[in-house]
Amino acid sequence: LLLLLLLLWVPGVCPYGFRNCIQPPQHRGLFRCVQRFLTSVATAVGDLPPATVTSLNLSHNLLPRLPPGSFSRLTQLRTLDLTHNLLPTLTRGAFEGLGALATLLLAHNRLATLTPGAFVGLGALATLDLTHNRLATLPEGAFEGLGNLSGLVVAHNPLATLAPAAFLPLTNLSWLSLRGGRLPALGPVATAVGHLPRLRFLDLCGNRLSALGPGPPLPPSLLTLLLCNNSLGGLEGAGPGLPPALRLLDLSYNNISEPTAFAPLPLGNLSRLLVAGNPLDPLRLLGATDLRPRSLDVSGLGLELAQLGHYCRLLGVTPLRSLRLPHTGLGHLPRGSLATCPPAASLDLSGNRLRRLGCLGGLVGPGGRGSLREVSLERNRLRWPPLCRDPRGAGGGPLLGVLSLSLRFNRIGGLGPGAFSETPHLRLLRLDLNGLARLDPRGLGGLGGLRDLRLDNNLLTLLPPGAFSPLRRLRALNLRNNRLLSLPPGVFAGLPSLRTLDLGGNALRHLGGAALRGLRGLRRLYLDRNRLRELSAETFLPLGGSLRVLDLGGNALRYRSQRLGRRPPPFQALGGLWLLKLEGQRPFGLHILPRRLFQGLGSLRSLSLARNGLLALAADALDDLGHLEFLTLADSGGGAGDLPAGVFKNLTRLRALDLENMGLRSLGAQVFGNLSRLERLLLARNQLRGLDRRVEGGLPALRYLDLRKCPLSCDCDNAWLPAWLENGPVQVVYLYNYTCGGGQGGGEGGDADDAVRAPPAYFHAFDTRVCFLDLGFYLFSATAPLVTLSLALPLLYHRGYWRLRYHLYLLRAWANGRWRPERRRFLYDTFVSYSSADERWVLRELVPHLEGASLRLC
Repeated sequence: LLLLLLLLWVPGVCPYGFRNCIQPPQHRGLFRCVQRFLTSVATAVGDLPPATVTSLNLSHNLLPRLPPGSFSRLTQLRTLDLTHNLLPTLTRGAFEGLGALATLLLAHNRLATLTPGAFVGLGALATLDLTHNRLATLPEGAFEGLGNLSGLVVAHNPLATLAPAAFLPLTNLSWLSLRGGRLPALGPVATAVGHLPRLRFLDLCGNRLSALGPGPPLPPSLLTLLLCNNSLGGLEGAGPGLPPALRLLDLSYNNISEPTAFAPLPLGNLSRLLVAGNPLDPLRLLGATDLRPRSLDVSGLGLELAQLGHYCRLLGVTPLRSLRLPHTGLGHLPRGSLATCPPAASLDLSGNRLRRLGCLGGLVGPGGRGSLREVSLERNRLRWPPLCRDPRGAGGGPLLGVLSLSLRFNRIGGLGPGAFSETPHLRLLRLDLNGLARLDPRGLGGLGGLRDLRLDNNLLTLLPPGAFSPLRRLRALNLRNNRLLSLPPGVFAGLPSLRTLDLGGNALRHLGGAALRGLRGLRRLYLDRNRLRELSAETFLPLGGSLRVLDLGGNALRYRSQRLGRRPPPFQALGGLWLLKLEGQRPFGLHILPRRLFQGLGSLRSLSLARNGLLALAADALDDLGHLEFLTLADSGGGAGDLPAGVFKNLTRLRALDLENMGLRSLGAQVFGNLSRLERLLLARNQLRGLDRRVEGGLPALRYLDLRKCPLSCDCDNAWLPAWLENGPVQVVYLYNYTCGGGQGGGEGGDADDAVRAPPAYFHAFDTRVCFLDLGFYLFSATAPLVTLSLALPLLYHRGYWRLRYHLYLLRAWANGRWRPERRRFLYDTFVSYSSADERWVLRELVPHLEGASLRLC
């Protein structure tokens, strides 16, 4: 008993698993049962621990219905996701027992109706999402029991009618979206929501509203009303329907052409009115209503250059937070076009047709230069950035206050000298997504205060030396997705403050020893998706120990031997590196990891070697990575089949190991030696037929194990494994779907006819009793006595033949006397036979004693 207690007390690795769900290790209360082709809720939740589940994701399945009490076990559930299923209706009591549920997602189903009382029992529900269903009407009582609901989304349904009391139970509702329906008028909606005392947001965009009335007024608490993308040609009957507290009204993309249609509306309290996409004159609209000019969003309205000055004067002189003129059709802005506008911190001219723009300082005038902080010129047709000194000699003075300038989605082909000399205090400059092919060495001059520069997604093939030297305070430089072929020596010299350099997606073939000179403070370097063929220690030597992230994935690195030869390790100067990515080397992978490749990376925390087709991995290849916590070798099956013993022996701090799809055929206990902190082990899609039993005690911290699509064999070598996989704190992903020799549930590699004839044998149901029927024991038990007897009989014959014969006769006499007693009468009791040598003793001793005992002697 004491021994049994000790065995039960000793801590060890005791895994468990769920049939159709995964519990992410980083979120203990979340269970994901996604894309499992489930047709019943019970198959998903039947084996989940009720006290643990706080969030359940059943999306992308085939659930046809929710029977009453489907989730009654999960009393602690807070979030339930049922999106992308086949639910046609909700029966009463389907969510019985979920009194703590706060968020319910039912989007992308086939709900055609809501049965009254379907949500009874969800008293704590705060958010309900019914987007993308087939609801044509919302009947009375559909939301019974949802008194705590604050957000309801019934968007993108063919919703045409609402019962007047459909939302009656939703006394706490503050956010309602009926976007993308077929509602014909605002009146029925106002009737349905008129009694909601806390409603703040109402979205009716994308319906078929053709009139705003007649009908009762909307709730007085409403702050935001969205009526965009409807069929409103006028605003008749809208007067009493607009609450006085309304601040945002969106009427964009309707068919309102007459500004006088807004005259009856009380628009004086609005903070913002959106009417983009309507054939309206913004100046006439302001003249016909009591709307404040600053509350009108002119985005998407035609605004001619002649009207721009008048519009600016209507805005007054008080400084603005933002002057927004996007998508107004402006094709030309001469000097002083915005001089009459009030000073603004932000200027948005995106989405226009500007081909050329002069000096920004001259554009806004002297009064606006000091306050301007952000300028957006995205999605125009500019071929050159704004110039302070244009061919006509017009200047405007520097914009000392501009901190952000965005020139994305234009056609800028080059930067001339002093292109941004008018904005010396610029902090953010975005030139991405242009056709920039040439960068003048003096094009960035005067930007000494720039912090962030984006030149990605252009056509740059060459970076001139000294182009970035004026940017002494630059912290982030993005050159991704250009066509850079090489980096001249010292091209980044003069950037002592640079922390992030992104050179990914270019065509770099070689990095010289001086290419990164001057970047002593660099923290993140991205060189992925280039064409680098080799790495040199001299390349990273200028970076010192400051670099923390290095991405070299998707290059053409390759080694032909496990020895580096006389070359020093390429990363030996990067002692402070935390993350290194080497995955997916082209065209076929890295193949070989040389010894000493990672020498010097004593602080590395994460290493990615995925998709490299490793053919050889030396046992000491990872010995220098003593602080490594995350390692992935996924999709690196190059035919090696096995990992060398002790390959992870120095990774005592490793917490996650991904060996998925490596073509592994076996894993011995010595492979996992010293991995005492390993929590996650991914072994899916390998050729493993079993695990070494010593693994059971070699991974004491293991909490997550993935063996999907491994052909585990149901033989006696794995007899210990089913019991080990069913009990304890380690989660085995989809444990009950593993088949004998077939990996994932249903088996793999067999055709449909085979599946019909022979259903798969599941690994967890493997009967191990046959393994404990030891035939050798029984054969030994049968043959050992025979062998012993054959050895003993000759010895007994030699040493005690006459003694044995004598006892045999005694036994026969006893038996005859016992079982066949004589019935004849005899004259004598005993016959005495003796020799002459004994005659005296017989006559003097024996005869008197026996005859004195009443025996007759012959």
